[in-house]
Amino acid sequence: MNIEHHDLAHEFPQHKDKIHGLKMSNAHFAKLFDAYHALTKDVERLEGEGVPVADETLATQKKERALLKDQLYAMLVN
Repeated sequence: MNIEHHDLAHEFPQHKDKIHGLKMSNAHFAKLFDAYHALTKDVERLEGEGVPVADETLATQKKERALLKDQLYAMLVN
């Protein structure tokens, strides 16, 4: 199975420098960034290894990831 990577550098390559700057200077951004990447890693692991998991669980994790991504994006463009 081909797993698509969802790290922020792939999602927002045009904001790579700003992502790095905010990670270093904004504790709230860094916390959201870490939560986003931990969740992304878990989702990709579950999908890649074919780990048995309830569809609802995976859907919930993907929704949480999307919410974090939206919050991070809002911080990037402001």
